[in-house]
Amino acid sequence: MGIEAGPSVSQVRKMAAQLLYEILENGAYANLALDKAFKKASLSAQEKNLLTEMVNGTVRMLKHLDWVLKSFLKGSIDKQHPWLRNIMRISLYQIMFMDSIPDYACVNDAVELTAWKSNRNLAKVCNGVLRNVIRNRDNLDYPGEDSKDYLAIYYSHPEWMVEFFLNAYGYEQTKRLLSYNNIRPKVSLRSNFLKTSRDELLTTLLNEGCQAQASTSTPWGITVISMEKAISEMKAYQQGLFYVQNDASMLAAAILDPCEGDLVLDLACGVGGKSTHLAECMNNNGRILAIDQYEQKIKLLNKNCSRLGITIVEAMAMNILDITPESFNAGHILLDAPCSGLGVLNRRSDSRWRKNINEIKELTGLQAALLVKASQMLNNNGLLLYSTCTINRSENEEIVNWFLAKHTDFQLESFDEKLSFFPLDSSDRESAAAGMLTIIPGKYRSDGMFYALMRRKPIC
Repeated sequence: MGIEAGPSVSQVRKMAAQLLYEILENGAYANLALDKAFKKASLSAQEKNLLTEMVNGTVRMLKHLDWVLKSFLKGSIDKQHPWLRNIMRISLYQIMFMDSIPDYACVNDAVELTAWKSNRNLAKVCNGVLRNVIRNRDNLDYPGEDSKDYLAIYYSHPEWMVEFFLNAYGYEQTKRLLSYNNIRPKVSLRSNFLKTSRDELLTTLLNEGCQAQASTSTPWGITVISMEKAISEMKAYQQGLFYVQNDASMLAAAILDPCEGDLVLDLACGVGGKSTHLAECMNNNGRILAIDQYEQKIKLLNKNCSRLGITIVEAMAMNILDITPESFNAGHILLDAPCSGLGVLNRRSDSRWRKNINEIKELTGLQAALLVKASQMLNNNGLLLYSTCTINRSENEEIVNWFLAKHTDFQLESFDEKLSFFPLDSSDRESAAAGMLTIIPGKYRSDGMFYALMRRKPIC
């Protein structure tokens, strides 16, 4: 990892400090930096989990941690030595949010790391600040609880994002949403019914040292409780018995609901999470054309299909907007549009800090163009499912309503009965019955998603 420190500092803490520095000072992406670290270092599953929690947790709670540190520093956190501020951040996260790690161990390692990466004088500063926080952590005076500032600081989100959620969902729903964004994301698996049943898979996982339980939200879902080794090292994974996918994302295949033998288009297919699920639901009988503009994603999709035993997906790398629509006449189309990702902030610890409202506004033009292009490839009486992993009305309901106003040969299609297995409340079930559904992050212990199902009116 390129960091040297005395032998008393644990390898995981050394790696965590180095990774945090790379993410916050050099702009590295948290998930990519962690993946790279795992490939270079020999770590147990427990050590990988600990490292992931330290790094992702610190990045998520950055605004909260900096607010606390600012209360005990003489100068601004931004003016501190970069190694000092990042070692204090990751140590403070352990002190405030990881009960399993003793305070003294965090402080001792933080002091030694600071001395090694900077100097002894700054190590004394680190020691004094952290010990002072420990003595006073029960008396921290946050902004008034009913304020936007409180939500932004306590739940560690950008002010503009908090204001955005408040305007859309009100105080209590926003507080629940922000809280969900800060919990460690659960690992959800989709059983591959082409090869196994969910009950059989649960037994197989248990025999590999993976504690898991059946999801109460979907017929395919499994929630992992603990694992003895990485998912990619498990025989069940290598044999294609499951795919890692969140419960909310599994709903796409159920809503579009193609039959065996159908032709399906999956536009902006990514690495194939929804493509492969559609194929499984079609019993690997029919034809799925999966299109994405990124060649690397198509390569990963093909690998996923091979592992899962799926043969009906034909994947191609191309810009959807360059497609000649007359080349296709599909009965079912899924457009999983590029979006702001405000429904999946729980999954990417640094995502909240990389977004801005202007970039989000620019997405709507692309989404509208993609939806129009997708509609041109659908046959009469066919179904078009528009989905995003955001909860922004301007990217969701407003795009769909604009499209329907311009294309009167399309209408919304009810899909509440297709989700009879999912525990929607009465309000959300009414929305699904009307043809559009927004799943708020955490409401059903899942990510946030948006779905709108439209039918091209048959020509009489």
